[in-house]
Amino acid sequence: MSQGADTKPNKTSSNRFVIGAMIISLSIILDQISKLLVELYLPFGEVIPVIPSFAMYRTWNEGVAFSFLSGHESSALVALAIVVVGVVIWLWKSSPKERVWLSAGYAMIIGGAIGNIIDRGLYGHVVDFVMVYYQGWSFAIFNIADCFITLGVVLIIWDEFWSAYKARTTPQNDTNS
Repeated sequence: MSQGADTKPNKTSSNRFVIGAMIISLSIILDQISKLLVELYLPFGEVIPVIPSFAMYRTWNEGVAFSFLSGHESSALVALAIVVVGVVIWLWKSSPKERVWLSAGYAMIIGGAIGNIIDRGLYGHVVDFVMVYYQGWSFAIFNIADCFITLGVVLIIWDEFWSAYKARTTPQNDTNS
């Protein structure tokens, strides 16, 4: 008797978590190395132009996104971030296994969040240093972890739209897709 699909491990499921762990690890490593270099070599509060409308500017974020909740105890913000990571992990584990972009998006969010949690645990604040500006206007200063979180959200939204499109355009009686 040949082995059926139900008797062997689900390769898609285990692969997505292995790839996810790699994405999480890569995002944490890139984030922490960049922040270490910024803390060692970039003067605090000084704009260092890189190209037009893009500069390095070392600052500390004592709140969460866009300095929201600034002034709250760092340990409370770490606890809140850990709860958020737990929710994202739960969403990831309960998501459809074949949706690769969705899994990648969740992994990026988790990695970015953990990168910022590490900062809060080590320093009591998050190290931010990327500045995007135009003339007198500047977007919020951010870091590599924030980039991973944002890209993760974009991938999840894209995957949701793509999934809805596929569901709408796939014939209902087609069971092979």
